[in-house]
Amino acid sequence: MSEDFVLQLKNIRKEYPGVTALKNVSLEIKEGEILGLIGENGAGKSTLIKTCSGAVIPTSGKIIVGGKEHTHMSPQLARENGIAIIYQEFNNVRELSAAENLFLGNPIRKGIVIDRKAMEREAEKAFAQLNINIDPKALVGDLTVGYQQMIEIAKAIQQDAKVLIMDEPSAPLTNAEVDSLYKVCELLKSKGVSIIYISHKLEEIFRLSSRIVVLRDGEYIDTLQTAESNVDELIRLMVGRELKDTFPPRPPAEGEPEVFFEARNVSGNGNKKVNLKIHKGEVLGLGGLVGAGRTELAQMIFGAVHKTEGEFFLKGKEINPKSPREAIDLGIALVPEDRKRHGALLGVSVKNNINMPIYKLISKFSVINSSKESVTTEKYRQELLIKTPTIHQEVKNLSGGNQQKVILGKWLAANSELIILDEPTRGIDVGAKFEIYKLINTLVENGKTVLLISSEMEELMGMSDRIIVFCEGRITGELKKEEFEQHLILKMASDVQEDEE
Repeated sequence: MSEDFVLQLKNIRKEYPGVTALKNVSLEIKEGEILGLIGENGAGKSTLIKTCSGAVIPTSGKIIVGGKEHTHMSPQLARENGIAIIYQEFNNVRELSAAENLFLGNPIRKGIVIDRKAMEREAEKAFAQLNINIDPKALVGDLTVGYQQMIEIAKAIQQDAKVLIMDEPSAPLTNAEVDSLYKVCELLKSKGVSIIYISHKLEEIFRLSSRIVVLRDGEYIDTLQTAESNVDELIRLMVGRELKDTFPPRPPAEGEPEVFFEARNVSGNGNKKVNLKIHKGEVLGLGGLVGAGRTELAQMIFGAVHKTEGEFFLKGKEINPKSPREAIDLGIALVPEDRKRHGALLGVSVKNNINMPIYKLISKFSVINSSKESVTTEKYRQELLIKTPTIHQEVKNLSGGNQQKVILGKWLAANSELIILDEPTRGIDVGAKFEIYKLINTLVENGKTVLLISSEMEELMGMSDRIIVFCEGRITGELKKEEFEQHLILKMASDVQEDEE
């Protein structure tokens, strides 16, 4: 019955040319409830929530809010009905203060003059209601990501949001900030605010929600009582099959391993005298806390940042890549941590992205061989199981997992031999993670060498043959497969040592 729910979506359908993003999806949420919404990348979660905000107009279906039926929302109508979305990319203006952001578009005025003092007083009250300590005068650009997110939440509550939709809210946060987010969610729930919480992290869904809605391939699959469900059941419903092994098995390398890449006494980019060897056909994991020096080393190997001293050796020969282009020509690839900013060209096609490193090889007199271009794209689309209606689809329209596959396809097309994967499954659902893990195994089986940077302990231990741990720019430990233990890695990652003489 409509009166029992603050928001209902009934048979929401959204069709785009050549693809149906939502196939008659329904859900409802009660007052003061936290409802988990889960599904693989591409399941339709983002499209569904955008119909609530007016960013997407459904092809058919009904949105019932406040007892009234609507065929679609507009941004204004969503605000009037108390629906707000906290997206992964915040809408804050970094150059303005916390208070100015809180009242962005609707400032408090004294006559025709903006009353900043009044906005700062009201902002202080709004932050206090959420039990968060933010200086209203502080520039948003100077605040942590966690505080920036809290400003977005405070803004929604200030605008009398009754339904707050959070899209992967913990993705950019530190552990301490995640704890603060949980407390704010529970506080809002106690005040009668309803929250639709979208996350790939199932432990968050179990901690916060009372019910869970599962989507798969644009379809509604089931609604479960959180207390009566478990991780295995959710994974089965999300991916439509059992994932018996979280990490697919990989047979051990045979024979004496050949050193493929070596760093000797390398310093620079915050690192100090790093020495490591990577064997051919090995997955070498780099562990450590955020900022420990792992990404910084990857940037130097890839030529994006120059080392200040030391040597790199590839297949026994000294190399010194001065740019990513030089590294690519040497057979080195980097799948960066932020795939949206540095990994893929989101506004261009799958075809253009995959062929980007090899255009000079498939061109003659600056004319691209379009036949070779299409054959290469189709080869990796099939091999990597990239879900796209056409190779001409813009990468920004693909799910996160498929975007990551496009980036891997680019480096496979370039015939890269050393592939650096920096947080390769961040923001990717459990089913797509499994596909990425299988791809890593395939790379190794085909003679490639992988340097894996991961902050997920299970992933690091599950996929690596050896693990080297960083702390504050230096190596603090090395573990063989049989020595992997989480507490040992954490101990090494926290081991602050004095500089050696």
